[in-house]
Amino acid sequence: MEFLHQLFKDQTYDKSNFVLIAGPCVVESEELVMEVADKVSTICRNLGIPYIFKASYRKANRTSASSFTGIGDDNGLDLIKKVGETYKLPTTSDIHSHDEAAPAAKYVDVLQIPAFLCRQTDILLAAAETGKVVNVKKGQFLSGPAMKFAVEKIRKAGNDKIVLTERGTTFGYQDLVVDYRNIPWMQEHGTPVIMDCTHSLQQPNQTSGVTGGNPQLIGTIAKAAIATGANGLFIETHPNPAIAKSDGANMLRLDLLQGLLEQLVRIRKVVSQL
Repeated sequence: MEFLHQLFKDQTYDKSNFVLIAGPCVVESEELVMEVADKVSTICRNLGIPYIFKASYRKANRTSASSFTGIGDDNGLDLIKKVGETYKLPTTSDIHSHDEAAPAAKYVDVLQIPAFLCRQTDILLAAAETGKVVNVKKGQFLSGPAMKFAVEKIRKAGNDKIVLTERGTTFGYQDLVVDYRNIPWMQEHGTPVIMDCTHSLQQPNQTSGVTGGNPQLIGTIAKAAIATGANGLFIETHPNPAIAKSDGANMLRLDLLQGLLEQLVRIRKVVSQL
């Protein structure tokens, strides 16, 4: 965890707390990313939570060809960097191919590897070679123990700054379930483990071409993750998910985040005493 704590040198926080990775699914506008970063950073500062701002500069994995993919790579990355500089926050975004790793690493502190790409050796090695923290999301088709191979690839490339994220397991064609055994199983690989509380509630492959979800269960997923020892949480949030341009069916409404985090901090304190 020490390499993660080094990211928060500009923050005052409780080292015994969980890490929060949060932000809108995708960069829609400067106004959106600044509003979310301002509100979430204030909440986290008050609760002593170390915070990494997240937004995708481009959405490469969309169900429909007509879905929104971003405002342009350079514009998206520039705004993520601006958020980090303005609010003194570490930042993260996902990359989708090996040749995106080095350019994206100039703008963000953590490179996120999407779940569908967690077995792709070239993207894992390229991310590792940047020297940045690499957060690999567990594929919906993999078990926690199987993620040891992704970890080994990154370590063999000379990078030990690895985070793994649990984001659910495929259950039929249009649903996911969370197997909380994966949290301790992936921690056995010697990495911090984050629980993705929003994407794990997706209902993919809808015939409408728009992914569904169960955002009313975000609190349930988050509380169970903290209770089972997760090192951090990943929560996508938006002021008005109903009009969000990506993953609106899964994101937490921004005005609900503070109340949830207050509950989670209390749960964390209890768990840490057990």
